[in-house]
Amino acid sequence: MPELEPATVQEEKPPSAVGRWLDLRVWARDVVISVVIAAIVIVFLYQPVKVEGTSMMPWLTDQERIFVNKFVYRFGEIERGDVVVFWFPLDSSKSYIKRVIGLPGDTVEIDRGAVIVNGRGVREPHVPQQYKDALSYPPLTVPPGHYYVLGDHRNASNDSRTWGTVERERIYGKAVFVYWPLEKFGAIP
Repeated sequence: MPELEPATVQEEKPPSAVGRWLDLRVWARDVVISVVIAAIVIVFLYQPVKVEGTSMMPWLTDQERIFVNKFVYRFGEIERGDVVVFWFPLDSSKSYIKRVIGLPGDTVEIDRGAVIVNGRGVREPHVPQQYKDALSYPPLTVPPGHYYVLGDHRNASNDSRTWGTVERERIYGKAVFVYWPLEKFGAIP
């Protein structure tokens, strides 16, 4: 049977003033680096936003918290179906969130609630039947550098049907992720 060494206890010495100062400096450095990284992410990449209103139900509801990717459109194109965040054309102090339906050059028409783009009906699985309306709007050709946007809750949305298209310069991001409430946590379809 191997011989066991007796347990020893070393007395802990209180940290010296120099040791505490170094710990404090390391901690402060880590906090500053974290704040700088968070600021860069929020200013240039992802911005947290609170949804106000019901025009994007059922996918986005009032008071939900989402992340908006502010970087994606610097290099990529806005695509049909993207959920975009933009400065409201009639009041630049307000931000709106809507789904892109028509791209520059597209002709958009709404016939008794059915969306038609370039003469073809658009399949819209993101718009439940109870949120559709039965209104009609005449054909409109989207001007160059503009986008036709609609809310998913058609009978409760203030969108391109009312105030027209959105200029590209007003679109500042793509809604990509719900982070609050936790039961809705995930990517935005």
